This record gives sequence, C-alpha cells and structure tokens, in this order.
Amino acid sequence: MQQQDGLLSRLRRGHEQLVLDLLRTHGPLSRGELGARCGLSRTTLYDIVGALVGNGAVVAAAPEAGPRKRGRPVERLALNPDAGLAIGIDFARRAVHVSAVNVAHEVVGSATRPHGPDLGWAERADLAEHLIRGLAGDSLRLDALSAIGVGVVGPVVGPPVTAADDALSGAGPAAPAETAAPAGPSTAGDGWDAVARLVGGRFDVPVFVDNNTRLAALAESTWGAAAGAGDVLYLRLSHGVGGGLIVGGAPHRGAYGMSGEFGHITVVPDGAACECGGTGCLETVASVGAVLEAYRAAGGRAGDIAEVTAAARDGEAVAVGVLAEVGRRIGTVLAAVCNAIGPGVIVVGGELAAAGKALTGPVEDALAAGLLPVARDRIDLRPAALGEVGAALGGIALVLRDSPQLHGHPVARAAGAHGGTR
Repeated sequence: MQQQDGLLSRLRRGHEQLVLDLLRTHGPLSRGELGARCGLSRTTLYDIVGALVGNGAVVAAAPEAGPRKRGRPVERLALNPDAGLAIGIDFARRAVHVSAVNVAHEVVGSATRPHGPDLGWAERADLAEHLIRGLAGDSLRLDALSAIGVGVVGPVVGPPVTAADDALSGAGPAAPAETAAPAGPSTAGDGWDAVARLVGGRFDVPVFVDNNTRLAALAESTWGAAAGAGDVLYLRLSHGVGGGLIVGGAPHRGAYGMSGEFGHITVVPDGAACECGGTGCLETVASVGAVLEAYRAAGGRAGDIAEVTAAARDGEAVAVGVLAEVGRRIGTVLAAVCNAIGPGVIVVGGELAAAGKALTGPVEDALAAGLLPVARDRIDLRPAALGEVGAALGGIALVLRDSPQLHGHPVARAAGAHGGTR
C-alpha cells in the first residue's frame, strides 16, 4: 500500500508540473485550453487546478482588454505573478533594449538606450544594468529575478557550454571588457559565453544567449503578430537583414546556429559585395543602408531611413519606386523559403517595415507569384507588433519555456542560482 501511495504521489506531482509548465510557457489559459494541451481527464485536471489555486501557485488572470462579449466571461488561469521574474536584454547593433516579464506573462516594463556602433561590451553590459536598475526603481523587484535571456547580433555558434560558476559569482577573476567578449557588434563564434559572463556576473542568475532576430521571432509568436501560430517565419529589415523560424512552436536554430540567415540568400547575381563575403545578398539591397543609398541615387533626399519610409507612405514616386523594387526582391526570397519550409505566418519587422503597403504590397505580389499554388491562400503576411523591444521580449520567452525546449541554447549559470527555469 505504501508503494502504491508513493506512485500516486509521484503521478500527481507530475500532473501538477505539467500544468505549471504549460502556464509558464504559454501564459494565461482557460481550463478548456489547459485540457486540450495537457491531455488529462476533466476530473483530474480540475482537481489539480483546484489544488494549485488553493496553495497560491496559480491565480485567476486579469481579464483581457477589449470590448466585453455577451455571456459569462471564461476564467483564465496564470502562474502567480509573484513567483518569479524574467529579464530580456537585446544587444542590438546601435542600442540596448531591456524588458521584464513575470511568470504570468505580464510585461512589467521595458526600456531602450541608443549608442554608437563601436561601444565596447563592458559599456553595453553597464548600460543594460543601468536600464534594468531603472525599471527596478518603479515596479520591478530584482529579488524575484529568476533568469535573463540575452539576444546578440550574428550566429550563436557551437555546442552549449556551461560557464564556470566562479567566473559568474565573482569568486574568480571577473571577465574583462573587450578582451573577454567580442569588441565589435557581432558575437559570431564562441564569444557569446563571455557576454553571458558579463551579464550573469551582475545579477547572479542563469543567462541564456541566442541570436536576437531569432528571439524576436519567438516573441512575435508568443505575444505579438503571430501569437498562437505554430510555424512562423520572421524577417527583420534593419541595418542588417535576418530572420528566425518557429517550428512547432519552438525556435529552430539549426546545426550550427545558422538558421534564419535569409539576408545572405543571393538575389542579384554578380551584385554588390556583402559583409558575409558573398555578392548580391538580400542584405545588399534590403538593409537600411542599401535602401537609403538607392533612394539618394534615384534623386531622393533623406537624412535617414525614417524619412524614406515616411515619403513612401505619402506616395512620393521615388520612394515608392525604390521600395517596390526592394519588396519584389524580398518577396522572391520569401517565396523560395516558404516553398521549402511551409510556414503558416510570415512576420515582417525592422525599420523598413514602417513603409507599410509601399513595401508589403510588392512583397505580397512577388510572394504570390513564387509560391506553389497550394500555398498561396495559406500563408498570412503580417507586420511585426512588438517594435524595437521584440528581441528583449524574445529573451524572456526563451527562459519561460520548459527546460527540454531550452536544449541547444547556450546557457551560463550563476553560482547559487536556481537550475533551469522557473
């Protein structure tokens, strides 16, 4: 009898953990949504949920904003927001973005600070810490901090490696600034672990690192334009051109962290030289610098890309013409990728997306022309919804996911920090 009681207790704990993991990964869910995802019987699920609500681990979520529908509102459940907090940091090329979200998927705060492209890594980490401490001065409790997800520019290459505890805890030599982490804007290679040390040493928590565009894709599929979609292609048109794939609800990294490098697909044979060493890559025609240069070469006058996208929205002929050509190139690349991958949703973000239909119209036309007929009415093109803090939010989405889905992501653990994610 004692052995049977032990088996039943372990089974119940497993059911409780399953429910908690679902709420951590997906945010507030109704009992019906929980039942559809966990596969437990209605009686078992309601018993488990009742116990979790009774002990305070699970609470009723705040009602969603928007007009109230007829009938009794469906109660949605969430993890107790006091149970933990996650921080996301995006070390972009020219800015640091930070966000904080609790385990109930409530955004606590976000902040951004631009900087020059040559700012060193120690200064970037200092800037991130300053922004996070600024949030703490309002409503953020740093004592609830459970993990940090960090986005970096460029591929995060190589197998996961756990950084030494003493380097993060301060017991050993601190990682120096530019000598411990890459001095430039890219962390290609194994430099991510030094960045993780710089961040983890400041907060004494686990740090997960991934490509920032891939994290933006994860954020858009969690909270943004593609929320709820399982297979998503994200394209970011900024100073660089990159993307991310969400497959079956999980970020796809590829064997070497190279998944999503759509900006380095050739679109102009024998075209302009690209930073990657190739020629005629999509990035050479669809990045911020390339579009600004093409606009000026066509006779337009603009101090920055925001003026170009504004001109395109206003219907200025030169801007519309330049972005139409760029849109056709983008749509051709997206069609080829979609035919190979088969996403249900495409999300387009970055500074160029501000041009609206002047850009997305030509993208849609070229996409439709290049897609297999069976897919033409099945792929939905949407603008990104989360803006410049998308990758920081993606870092949070990464650490809120359950641990089996974190395999394959670099992680540095601080001494004394809780293992895994909560």
